[in-house]
Amino acid sequence: MDALGLIREFLKERLGVEPDRVLPDTELEALGVDSLMLLELMFEFEDRFGVEIPSNEASPRSVGQVIALMERLSASRP
Repeated sequence: MDALGLIREFLKERLGVEPDRVLPDTELEALGVDSLMLLELMFEFEDRFGVEIPSNEASPRSVGQVIALMERLSASRP
């Protein structure tokens, strides 16, 4: 599963957000994602892709920023 697919699945399961609303330029807040939900999404990503998000990483504000973070960390995985 790719990053966008993971985000869409997560938001559908947790918040009932329809996948077609989850687009790269969509702000997470507009989808109902608060800081706790974002942490849960990041933990899900770490578990599924076997990466660790650095503690000093800036919090993404949009779906596209989450995708970029996920892709960058996945690419740097050994």
